Amino acid sequence: MTGLVGVLAAVPPWLLLLLVFMLPALEASTLLGLVVPGETAVLLGGVFAHQGRLPLAAVMIAAVLGAVVGDNVGYVLGARLGPRLLTRVTGRAATRLQRARSFVQRFGAPAVFLGRWVAVLRALVPSVAGGSGLPYRSFAVYNLAGGAVWGVAVAGLGYVAATAYGVAAHALGLAGAAVVLVLAVAAVAGAVWAHRR
Repeated sequence: MTGLVGVLAAVPPWLLLLLVFMLPALEASTLLGLVVPGETAVLLGGVFAHQGRLPLAAVMIAAVLGAVVGDNVGYVLGARLGPRLLTRVTGRAATRLQRARSFVQRFGAPAVFLGRWVAVLRALVPSVAGGSGLPYRSFAVYNLAGGAVWGVAVAGLGYVAATAYGVAAHALGLAGAAVVLVLAVAAVAGAVWAHRR
């Protein structure tokens, strides 16, 4: 990854910010996130902010906007394709799509926030949410919250851990898994508590 940082060091700052916006935006809207996670660009944006090439606030704003816009496009595509989304894919992609569908069915609107922390779910949950009939208002609230927390956290992590980028990428994977686990347990506990009341 250090080679990539070296190559991107020659890129103009405005283009770096555009990449920080575009990769998260394309993640769910084109399913690019199944191949290249958007967090890579956001982490690098944080690294470049630490080096003084970009303002950290601009990196965070670009990341949040990219995440929210991309997920909205994914939701609209899912809403338009509906159940046909599941019938058009085969193999490994179909398995991933089915897992995302089960995830959305289990957690409902909070799945949009929770899915933001796992690359495969981040790419698939918005389309599945749109295709499953999840009301847009509920989707939008969790999408905005998830995109905001994710964009700020990932850019901040890149900034703080700029000297150890590889460690930051690994920590993000572990932190994402931990966040999903904690939030899933909290959601289940809340559902059980509400059911008992």
